[in-house]
Amino acid sequence: MSKQLRQSVQEIEISGIRKFNTRVAGIPDMIKLTLGEPDFPTPEHVKQAAIEAINNDFTNYTPNAGTPELLQAASAYFHDKYDLSYSTNEIIVTVGATEAINVALQTILEAGDEVLLPDPIYPGYEPLIHLMEAKAIKIDTTETAFKLTAEQLRASITPKTKALILPYPSNPTGVTLTLEELEQIAAVVRETGVFVIADEIYSELTFFGTHTSIATMIRDQTIVINGLSKSHAMIGWRIGFLMAPEAITSQMIKVHQYSVTCASSISQKAAEEALLHGKDDAVQMRTEYNTRAGFVQDRLAKMGFSIVEPDGAFYFFAKLPDSVPQNSFDWAIELAEVAKVAVVPGSAFSEKGDRYFRLSFAASFSQLAEAMDRMHSFMEKYA
Repeated sequence: MSKQLRQSVQEIEISGIRKFNTRVAGIPDMIKLTLGEPDFPTPEHVKQAAIEAINNDFTNYTPNAGTPELLQAASAYFHDKYDLSYSTNEIIVTVGATEAINVALQTILEAGDEVLLPDPIYPGYEPLIHLMEAKAIKIDTTETAFKLTAEQLRASITPKTKALILPYPSNPTGVTLTLEELEQIAAVVRETGVFVIADEIYSELTFFGTHTSIATMIRDQTIVINGLSKSHAMIGWRIGFLMAPEAITSQMIKVHQYSVTCASSISQKAAEEALLHGKDDAVQMRTEYNTRAGFVQDRLAKMGFSIVEPDGAFYFFAKLPDSVPQNSFDWAIELAEVAKVAVVPGSAFSEKGDRYFRLSFAASFSQLAEAMDRMHSFMEKYA
């Protein structure tokens, strides 16, 4: 039977994050710091907008790109937040940021193209690149505080390079890029003519200063991906946004249409409410995440883990001390089985991640405090 299936599909794997999460899911009394899910509820006013949509029987197909009202709200919201100027025909509402990534890659990639990825990186990009018969080229950032530099980028671009994927704040590291660093990267991109797929899903969870989109510098070469999963705790509503010049969105809409037709009508009504009347819904979450980050960082440092302070999102990508002999996967399994704390081994994100693990602090303070106590006891044998 496998001979009848597409070879490239058989060659990709389920995300290492999900595989590990499934592996430890059955362990009782587990504190799971694995998945990137806000632990806050969707704002009440957003939920009420969805209930009203259901009661009003707003359950039919919408236009492929999204309802006119939501597209207008998105245009105004992203202009107000990040000074992005996209008209309603330059925005597509997608089924989460994941579909947006897929649509963008399917639109621009051809067999043999190369796509540059800062490494370590979220594992959802590389399999899609492989399915397009293109090649992912990873750029090691473990020696540059998890930041892609303009020099690294320039050295990695070849005649086959089609695009750079630039996620910031980053999953799994929580690190973002400064205005100066973005300008330097933008200069290289402008000079070389490649695309940038700017995955800005964590843009509202930036702790220090405000988020800057690289699209304000190189608009014609940038495809912006954003959404409401992290900013408004709307993970399961599956609302993402693709933003690009009309010459690009007019082609992406075809891929989107034949993939999903349109995003959920009810979710779109909820999203419209979130953008119109929830511009500051992320403030409380961001403040709480920053407080948690400080607490967790202090505790991890005292246990001997090497830490690069996150600028946003809700992750630490921590390095194991030299006293730990195991690789990250075996260490994480033992941590889960003995201490009842689940973190994601760094190998799920990077070949360079074998000595790292990702910890999500999108959990209650009481859970984090208990998890840190358990990890502290567990790590005493490596002291």
